[in-house]
Amino acid sequence: MVSQASSPSLLEALSSDFLACKICLEQLRAPKTLPCLHTYCQDCLAQLAEDGHLRCPECRETVPVPPAGVAAFKTNFFVNGLLDLVRARAGGDLRAGKPACALCPLMGGTSAGGPATARCLDCADDLCQACADGHRCTRQTHTHRVVDLVGYRAGWYDEEARERQAAQCPQHPGEALRFLCQPCSQLLCRECRLDPHLDHPCMPLAEAVRARRPGLEELLAGVDKNLAELEAARMVEKEALAQLREQAARVGTQVEEAAEGVLRALLAQKKEVLGQLRAHVEAAEEAARERLGELESREQVARAAAAFARRVLGLGREAEILSLEGAIAQRLRQLQDCPWMPGPAPCLLPQLELYPGLLDKNCHLLWLSFEKQQPQKDSGKDGAGSQGGEETENQREDEAKTERQSRVQPQSKGGAQTPKEDRAQTPQEDGAQTPKLERAQTPKEDRAQTPQEDVEAQTQRGSRSNKKRKFKGRFKSVSREPSPAPGPNLEGSGLLPRPIFSCSFPTRMPGDKRSPRITGLCPFGPREILVADEQNRALKRFSLNGDYKGTVPVPEGCSPCSVAALQGAVAFSAGARLYLISPDGEVQWRRALSLSQASHAVAAMPSGDRVAVSVSGHVEVYNMEGSLATRFIPGGKANRGLRALVFLTTSPQGNFVGSDWQQNSVVVCDGLGQVIGEYGGPGLHGCQPGSVSVDKKGYIFLTLREVNKVVILDPKGSLLGDFLTAYHGLEKPRVTTIVDGRYLVVSLSNGTIHIFRVRSPDS
Repeated sequence: MVSQASSPSLLEALSSDFLACKICLEQLRAPKTLPCLHTYCQDCLAQLAEDGHLRCPECRETVPVPPAGVAAFKTNFFVNGLLDLVRARAGGDLRAGKPACALCPLMGGTSAGGPATARCLDCADDLCQACADGHRCTRQTHTHRVVDLVGYRAGWYDEEARERQAAQCPQHPGEALRFLCQPCSQLLCRECRLDPHLDHPCMPLAEAVRARRPGLEELLAGVDKNLAELEAARMVEKEALAQLREQAARVGTQVEEAAEGVLRALLAQKKEVLGQLRAHVEAAEEAARERLGELESREQVARAAAAFARRVLGLGREAEILSLEGAIAQRLRQLQDCPWMPGPAPCLLPQLELYPGLLDKNCHLLWLSFEKQQPQKDSGKDGAGSQGGEETENQREDEAKTERQSRVQPQSKGGAQTPKEDRAQTPQEDGAQTPKLERAQTPKEDRAQTPQEDVEAQTQRGSRSNKKRKFKGRFKSVSREPSPAPGPNLEGSGLLPRPIFSCSFPTRMPGDKRSPRITGLCPFGPREILVADEQNRALKRFSLNGDYKGTVPVPEGCSPCSVAALQGAVAFSAGARLYLISPDGEVQWRRALSLSQASHAVAAMPSGDRVAVSVSGHVEVYNMEGSLATRFIPGGKANRGLRALVFLTTSPQGNFVGSDWQQNSVVVCDGLGQVIGEYGGPGLHGCQPGSVSVDKKGYIFLTLREVNKVVILDPKGSLLGDFLTAYHGLEKPRVTTIVDGRYLVVSLSNGTIHIFRVRSPDS
C-alpha cells in the first residue's frame, strides 16, 4: 500500500529549514531524534533535560530521558546523510581558496594537492583532472561515478550522490553500515557483526528495507487517512465557526434593533403618561380655580354681613338695634342656611404603577437560547426542509412563550393578585396580556364606577391595549431563553472599561507609493501618535483627530517595524537592528540584534529614558546612551528557549507585558523577569496573541486578529471579557497603543486607524 501524499524532493529537504535545530536555530549538530520524531542537537536536548524528563519544544510531549543520557536517543542517520551532502557542497569557494585534490598527497604529488576539478560520488573525494582521469581507468574504481565539481557544487548531482552515499558507523570510523541485526534491530558494519553480533541473524540493508517498507507504508497510509479526516474535521470546524460568527452578527443586529424598539416604545409610553399627568393636573387646577372663586365670593358676602351685624350690636342704641333686628336676623339666617361648600371636592391623586417584573433583578427583556447546529439537507429537499424549519421555529417560539408566561406573573408583594386583577377584565384587556410598563392609577379604583366613568375607562383601556399589542410584537421578535449566568469575571457587570468611538481616518498619504502596512504605533506628544509604515519606509505623525503632521525622517533604506517614543528621541527596530534617532532624524546610535527573530518589538519604559526590545525570547533594556542596562528571560533561565515575545509593551507600574507565540499566551512580568501572571486559556479562541497595550490603570488590551477582537485583561493577566469586536468596525486589527492613558488607537490591515476613548467604570 502506497501513501497518498507526494514524497518530498531532496532539493526541498536541503533548501528548507529541515536541517535547522528548532532550539538554537542553527544547523543540526549530532542530531538526535525523540520518540515523537522531532530532531534536535544533542547539546540542546541536554539543556532541556530535567529530572529524567524533557518536553519536546514543538509538540510539548513529555519524553523520558534514557539512563545513559540524551546521547542514548536514536541518532538520525537520515539527517546526518543530508548534512554530509550539504557540507560537501559548501566545502569551499571555487574562485577563492579552491579545494585541493584528495589523492595527490597519497600518490607522492604536491603536499597540498592540486586544484580539484572533479568529485567521485562513491569515494566522496575531490579530484584534480589527472587523478580524475586515472580514477576512471583503474580496475577497482572504473565503475565509480566521477562528476564535474562545479556541477556538483551547484546541486546537479544531489540525487546521484544521495543514492551512492553510505552511512558511517559511529563506533568504527571509515566503516559503512551494511547489515541489520534482527534481534537487536541495530545497524551494523562489518566490524560490529564480527564482534558481539556474530551469532545473531543479520540481513543486508537493502533486503531489510524491502522486507520492512510495506509495513511502514501501510502505517503511513493509515496516518494519511487520519490526516484527511483531521483536515475534513478542521474544515467543518471552520465552517461552523463562520456560521457562528454570521449568526452572532445577525443576532447582534436583532438585539440592537429590539433594544432600540423597546426604548422607542418606552419613550412613547413615557410621553403618553406624562401627557395624561399634565392633562389631569390642568383639569384639576381649572376646577379648583372655579371652586376657589365661588368660595371667595361667598366668603366675602358672609364676612360683610357679619361685620355689619357686629357693628350694629356693638355701636347701635337700643332703638337702632331693634329697628334693624328683623333685617339682620333674616340675612344672617339666610346666610346660615346656605351651604358653605359646593359639594365634596374630587381629589384624584395620580400614582404610578410599574410592572413588578421590571423591578426584579432576574427580569430579562432580551434572552438568548443556544441550540445545536442543524445539519444541512440536500438541495432537492429544500422546500420540505424550509417548511419543516418554519414549523420547528414556530413550535420553539410557542414553547418559549409558554415558559415565559409561566415564569413571569405580575403579583403584589404579599403574593395575592392586585385589585385590578380581581375584577372582570374588559374585552380590550383580554386581548392585551403583556405587562404594563407605566400606568396612572387612582386610589379609589376599587369603588363602583358610574356608567359614564365605565365607558370612559373602557375607551382609555382600549387605546392602551392597541399600544400594548405593538409593544408585545417587539418583545416577541427577540424572546430567547435566559443566558447562562456570568462567571467570576466582570464582563457584563458594568465594572469594565467601555469603548466610545471617537474617529477613524486612513494613513495613506499622497506621496506613498504602496498601500500602508502599519507595524508599529506609539504616543508622540499630547494627543498625537507616531505610525510605523513598514511598506513605505516612513514614520508618520497624526493627531487623534486624523490630521497629518508630517514624518520623522529615518535612515535611508530602513523599514521601521516597531516604534517607541522616548524623551526627545524615537526608538525603532528595522530588520536586526535597533535605532535611536532624534525627532529630526539624526541617528544617535544603532545596535545589532539577534538574527534568529524575524521582527523585534520595541517599548518605552514609563520613565521615558530607557527602551526595551524583545530578542529571541528575552528582553533587553537600553539607556539613552545605548548601553545595555538589563537583560532577562520571563520566568528566569529555566525558560531559556521556551519564549518567543513577538509583541511587547510596558505598564505605568513598570511591568512588562508580552505576547508569547511559543507558549501561545500573554505573560506579565516585573523588571527582574519574575512572572506576575500568564494567560493562555480559551479566551484566546485558539489564536496567537497579538498586539498588547496597557492603560493608566493597568488594564491590558490584547488584539486577536483572527477573530477581529480586542479583549481586556486585568493587571495580573486574567481575562475579563471582550472590549472591541467586529460590531465596532474591527476588520483584521494589527497593532494598538494607548495615548494619554485613555485613548485606544487600533490600526487595521488596510491601513485605517480607529480611535476609541476608554471610559472607566467609575466615570
